[in-house]
Amino acid sequence: METKTVKDIAFLARMRVADDQLEALAGELSGIIGWVEQLAEVDTEGVEPMTSVVEMTLPRRDDAVTDGRCREAVLANAPDRTEDFYTVPKVVE
Repeated sequence: METKTVKDIAFLARMRVADDQLEALAGELSGIIGWVEQLAEVDTEGVEPMTSVVEMTLPRRDDAVTDGRCREAVLANAPDRTEDFYTVPKVVE
């Protein structure tokens, strides 16, 4: 990788890189890109996607609509309320 390309990447990433570090960074970036290209060669046909390295079933809960059971705590934040509702100023005539 050329040092000009490294400078451009650093600019896009909003990173300040000293000129004496460009050559070393170019080598590191070339190594990273080579490793990613190597990963692209791996045959993943028939391999199931994983969510974790450990086989497990995520716990599930019932998908039930509730009011959160904290009505008073929520309404305590209201600057003005009428019974169990927020009262807001009228904005449309």
